[in-house]
Amino acid sequence: MRLDDIPLFAQLRDRLSWLDQRQRVTAENVANADTPGYAARDLARPSDFAQMLNGPRAGTTLARTSTSHIAPAGRPAAAAAEVVRTPDSETTLDGNSVVLEEQMLRMAESRMAYDAAIGFYQKSLAMLRMAARPPGR
Repeated sequence: MRLDDIPLFAQLRDRLSWLDQRQRVTAENVANADTPGYAARDLARPSDFAQMLNGPRAGTTLARTSTSHIAPAGRPAAAAAEVVRTPDSETTLDGNSVVLEEQMLRMAESRMAYDAAIGFYQKSLAMLRMAARPPGR
């Protein structure tokens, strides 16, 4: 069995991939901070629990394991991370809407979420290793 077959690790992989893409878009915004007419961009947020209840996205499906459970509604839609324009608080006279302070906050937020996901990944691996050990060791 591969780690990708375990739903928890697949979700962590997807989260880390989304955070990596977001860092790339943020770095692109910072690199174009002096480019006339450049509009700051950001990735669309991944689905939250409320969205999942209204219609799960790709990679996450609900399973009905008992007849007493509510049947899942809708089919998962293929959803890749898409770049969306963000209405930042300032636009310069040359039309550039990149605010470096907001981009730095976005980078710090992504870094904290990345560290949390890596920590969760490491703890989950440690639990699997402990469960796989023979008794008494």
